[in-house]
Amino acid sequence: MLTLFTDTDCDMTPALAKEYGYKFIPMPYAVDGKLITPYVDWQEFDYKAFYNMLRAGTIPTTSAISEAVYIDHFEPEFAAGNDIMYVHFSSGLSNTFENLDKAVATLGAKYPERKFYRVDTLGISALCLNILMEISDLYKAGKTADEILEWAKVEVPKFPMYFFADDLKFFRRSGRVSGLAATMGNFIGIRPIIYLDNNGKMISIGKETGRTKTIDRLLAYVDELGEDVTAHRVVIGHSDCQELVDIVIGKLRAKYGDDLRIVTTVVNPTIGSHCGPNGLGICFHAKHR
Repeated sequence: MLTLFTDTDCDMTPALAKEYGYKFIPMPYAVDGKLITPYVDWQEFDYKAFYNMLRAGTIPTTSAISEAVYIDHFEPEFAAGNDIMYVHFSSGLSNTFENLDKAVATLGAKYPERKFYRVDTLGISALCLNILMEISDLYKAGKTADEILEWAKVEVPKFPMYFFADDLKFFRRSGRVSGLAATMGNFIGIRPIIYLDNNGKMISIGKETGRTKTIDRLLAYVDELGEDVTAHRVVIGHSDCQELVDIVIGKLRAKYGDDLRIVTTVVNPTIGSHCGPNGLGICFHAKHR
């Protein structure tokens, strides 16, 4: 039997995990030095309180989880005779995957008959969630692990996410966006347009002024790059700006019709610690990233 795993950096929640057939690993963050583990230290993400905390000036920190934590999650499956497929957020954005590799090596030596498969979504938040749902569809349709891996080789590069940040201090502090300083300077009211490239790195590719122009810029990428958009889900991720989500949904339905499968997700607290409040991104099926 194959067990699907993911992590909360992919916007996975207990309700979604149950619906799509995943077990998940909570990715922690710290506030004022106190480590907080999602769905362990709290059971429901109070995203308004979290993003209001960020608006008030608190900037949480994030860190890698240990080899032991990965082992604690995976070993029961191996011990029960199950193989594992872990669909995770971009390995290009965290050194936590060094600890994952160690855990897999340790478990592989103990359970040599078991198989561990990985799908790197090369993304975060809405991008990951879109791929997670696609893989769930394949799994429920009876596809094997090898068939899912072959699908991922072709399709993962066809799920881009373009997004903007409302407050640059979060990205500046994290240092995870290349080209940001050169693109932005210190202008007030300028919003960087960011995407995740084929290496799973966040790249600043432009800027816009005003939310209307910024939203239209994101939607222009859907129009320009979209491939079989209506045959797949469009996932909108936001960090507490539902009013902007509603605008984007209206524009998407006007362009692609009311039958377009739109899924919305609130950016998880670990990723939200880096992007800050009032950000929005769109993930769709495309010719390329």
